[in-house]
Amino acid sequence: MAQTDEFGEELADFVRRVAELKAARSVPSGDLQTVLDAALFELDHVAGQLWPWYERLTSGGTSNGSSTDRQEQQLLRAIFQRLPLPVALMDRETVVRRLNHAATQFTGARPGYATGRPLTGFLAHPDRAAFRSQVAAVARGEGDRSLTVHLQQRPSVSVRATLTALRTSGEPRTSVLMVLQPAGTRVPSAEGSPGPMPDLAETTRHAAQLDLVDAMATALLAEPAKTRAAVLEQAARVLHGRFADWVVTDEGAARLCRMAVLGPTDQPGAQVEDLQAQDPAACPLVVEVARGGSTALQVRPEDPDAFGKDASGAPVLISANVTSLLCVPLTVDGTVQGVLTLFRCGARLAFSMAEAQTLDMMSRHIALALQNLDRR
Repeated sequence: MAQTDEFGEELADFVRRVAELKAARSVPSGDLQTVLDAALFELDHVAGQLWPWYERLTSGGTSNGSSTDRQEQQLLRAIFQRLPLPVALMDRETVVRRLNHAATQFTGARPGYATGRPLTGFLAHPDRAAFRSQVAAVARGEGDRSLTVHLQQRPSVSVRATLTALRTSGEPRTSVLMVLQPAGTRVPSAEGSPGPMPDLAETTRHAAQLDLVDAMATALLAEPAKTRAAVLEQAARVLHGRFADWVVTDEGAARLCRMAVLGPTDQPGAQVEDLQAQDPAACPLVVEVARGGSTALQVRPEDPDAFGKDASGAPVLISANVTSLLCVPLTVDGTVQGVLTLFRCGARLAFSMAEAQTLDMMSRHIALALQNLDRR
């Protein structure tokens, strides 16, 4: 029965990965080779592993670990955290179970934040399907793997991920141990040793975010607007171009009203007019953010209808070639004053978690400006 259950789980994993590969057809043409390689790999897995396994289901068994194994596990956990290399332990679904100190430094993840989350969330989107496929193969016992990936926070830097299977006592399934190494540079040093050189690109991005916050505060304070529509117009113009290709503002909460829409200068005016005339209630993402009061950050949005459809009936996210989006509630004192939605399109770098935090800060400033108008 255990073998049958494990085969059922393996088959369910395969079905999920195939669904991900189908969704990956929307990636840019230059990244389709990676997706094709992953698809071929999955087909080979069916022919070479799943079908023979199905024929062997009449026999099987499991073994339990000894107390000595458990003592070794405790020792290994202590060693794991002190390794100078960035190391992560995850399951076959890439969900992180442990991340050592060097890995938190390398990926930029806060200690404890990554645990329980899929590690693919820290990778650039084109690498995710192939990474999941390779992790699943290692967990199946098909041998160690190594592949090149890119972190979402530093997509221009190639990172080598080496994967190996790890079967621990007391665990019913095989885990996957991963070591990360930057291509052509040394691994960040462990605590107590001289730290890595400052990342100039990261410092530049941080400075740009501070400049954006300053520009937003200046726009809201230098010329106080007389209407709520004017406040949202001011905020949209600060964010448009330098921070996002599209900026859409909706006022209200229970009953949303579309206010400002700013799009790319090379975009047809009809598309801007379509969004301006759109009822925000037809945008499931905007409605959800207004009701829940939480920011939504999406890279390669999975649901093409999340922002409704344009006048031709095509999903807005597809017709505008949206590759990442931020949808933020304008909240003050627990009350939602409106919703701000930003799109980035084409090859532009996706929104990062740091940028989402910056926009969240600015959203409070905008909400306060709206609230002050109500008090006049």
